Amino acid sequence: MVRSGSAGLALGLAGFAATALAEPAPAPRPPFPKLAQEEPAAPPRPVPALPAVPAPAQPVPTPGAQAKPAQPAAVPEPVKLSADPTPTLGPGTFVATMNAVERYRAIAEAGGWATVPNEITRAKPGDRGPHVAALRARLIASGDLSADLAGGDALDEAVQAAIRRFQDRHGLPALGLVGPRTLVELNVPVSVRIRQLQASANRLMGSRFPFGERYVAVNIPAATVEAVQGGVVAKRHVAVVGKTDRPSPTIAARIQNVNFNPTWTVPVSLIRKDIIPHMRKDPGYLARMKIRIFDGQGAEIDPATIDWSTDKAATYTLRQDPGVDNSLGEIRIDMPNKLAVYMHDTPSKKLFARNARNLSSGCVRVSGIRELAQWVLEGQPGPNGPGSSWGQAEIAAAIASGQRIDVKLTRQIPVIWTYLTGYATPDGTVHFREDIYGLDREAAPAAPEGGEGLTIESLVTGALGGRGG
Repeated sequence: MVRSGSAGLALGLAGFAATALAEPAPAPRPPFPKLAQEEPAAPPRPVPALPAVPAPAQPVPTPGAQAKPAQPAAVPEPVKLSADPTPTLGPGTFVATMNAVERYRAIAEAGGWATVPNEITRAKPGDRGPHVAALRARLIASGDLSADLAGGDALDEAVQAAIRRFQDRHGLPALGLVGPRTLVELNVPVSVRIRQLQASANRLMGSRFPFGERYVAVNIPAATVEAVQGGVVAKRHVAVVGKTDRPSPTIAARIQNVNFNPTWTVPVSLIRKDIIPHMRKDPGYLARMKIRIFDGQGAEIDPATIDWSTDKAATYTLRQDPGVDNSLGEIRIDMPNKLAVYMHDTPSKKLFARNARNLSSGCVRVSGIRELAQWVLEGQPGPNGPGSSWGQAEIAAAIASGQRIDVKLTRQIPVIWTYLTGYATPDGTVHFREDIYGLDREAAPAAPEGGEGLTIESLVTGALGGRGG
């Protein structure tokens, strides 16, 4: 699907070609196109001077009345991500991943690793037994525990530290004890791990992605977004990516605009798949979701005048107004591309607390998007005249204004969405993530750049059932 790299990756291609792989490499594919604007953008809206956000007025208590504090629904915290500053994707990822293929082949030739018994999920610190001995041998085989510690059968501090290393490499909470999810990852055969590394390297091959000083990388299987600056991760965000039947595509583009209080124009495919079925059951659905209908001349149409038993609604423009229910949330990060995908906020923030986060209709929803927007807008002229900048106060004021505000970047930022289920960083650390779309199991070359062969209907954002892309 995607190939990610730089001029440095060209050096790795020769070694890749010379290496006899257990599975055939895919046929050469066309490289990424030059990252130019691929579709015309609307003229940016002027950024008005924004007043400071006033403090909310405090209610005056009524004598004799007992105040009842509001009880907003608690939103669970997003899953905790690794604090490792090493980027998932950088100029050295391809070569490091191919080196990892060789290391894991050596593990396979030495016999791989044995299955860790289920009993280990009930083990506590200090426990001893053959199940702990099996865990120690497994962690030694993958390099998480030093071979000098072979032969023991105690769940000691060294083993707990090794479990945490293993969990961190597999995108799991680093708790230091083996739960059901960790046990599943421990018992994945080494042959599957080799296939993951090979498939990811194949998707990286031949990339011309211009990493540069600042770039943004999305790893779809990990459902994470990384803002990289100076070769280290400046910010790492929990994300929600596309469902299996509406996958997020692999793509390279440039971030060109940040939109505050965006409107959302419903794609024709989702009008047919989602809007029309909703309206047949609930005629008040559009009004409740603050979605309005316009004809080709921009005149607003009354939903009651449309025959919802047909597909006539798909011939109109359906647009959702800004607000708390908007499918794109408060902020949209615009990266013009042929597949019409982008990164955005969401009102469904509870989804960021899930371990499995392939739940959108193709776009990437970002937790803590205000912080990512501030990073994107670093160095951009602020809203309040010369010398101002886009800090959190200015971003909060822009959102509180309720106006659609588009900020055009004076310096565009490269962005890449990639699909890495197995990869290594230049320090030799090997990482694995779940193959959420089954691409590794297909054992076939990845889709060409641009996603040819996939329908745009399966990639566009915004399933209304999930309130956003």
